[in-house]
Amino acid sequence: MNTIKAAAIQFNVKQGDVDANLSYIREALVRVAGEGANLALLPEMWSSGFSYRNLNELALRTEGIVDELLELSARHKLVIVGSMPEPNGDKVFNTVFLVDNGRLAGVYRKIHLFSLLGEDLAFSSGDSALLADTSIGKIGVIICYDLRFPELSRRLALEGAQLLCVPAQWPKPRQEHWRTLLRARAMENQLFVVSCNACGIIGKLDFFGMSMIINPKGDVMEEAGEEPCEILATLDMQIMTDWRAQIPCFNDRKPECY
Repeated sequence: MNTIKAAAIQFNVKQGDVDANLSYIREALVRVAGEGANLALLPEMWSSGFSYRNLNELALRTEGIVDELLELSARHKLVIVGSMPEPNGDKVFNTVFLVDNGRLAGVYRKIHLFSLLGEDLAFSSGDSALLADTSIGKIGVIICYDLRFPELSRRLALEGAQLLCVPAQWPKPRQEHWRTLLRARAMENQLFVVSCNACGIIGKLDFFGMSMIINPKGDVMEEAGEEPCEILATLDMQIMTDWRAQIPCFNDRKPECY
């Protein structure tokens, strides 16, 4: 596909309230599909939030939600990306289920867990990257804290990712880290980055939103404020091809020296 219309659905995730979050997303998917979106990106842990006290119980809802997302993606002709808790023994994975027009196109379990907030105590770490071959092109996925580890994004770019999806719950006061790292991943890998952050107060944390869609030159195409909203932008893959030809960073790499 030469062009993709991407949407990021930024909202205030209700911690522990799967039904409320799912209801919001059902309606938001209708809105972005009505705007012609091919891709809908949701925040990290959008179905439940980081509700540690009952995370294992909430994770049992995920299989049924995936089934509904498969139906919704087929109905609205969408690729849908966003992470949820996936059961794994006495812990859970923070997992993206990437659904594509009624099929499960890939699963990514968050590799880098944010130990500062105890994610490693409640979650198991994933151990493999995801580059999904979808109806709209090759999509790489990283989750929130993964953004601080550029090796993962570079691997996805080298393997052929055309765009990088970044679902997150990235709180204040690290807004400038978020902005800088997202733009850096786009610039250094010369690809599109679509990010979706949560917003509002969730538990004890305050989230600033600032979901962004960024082009391969690092220019911010669309940016959200701090309130719930949907942002959309059209991604022209020819721009990526032309930019990589103009500044051939990948051809000039010297991996034997690194």
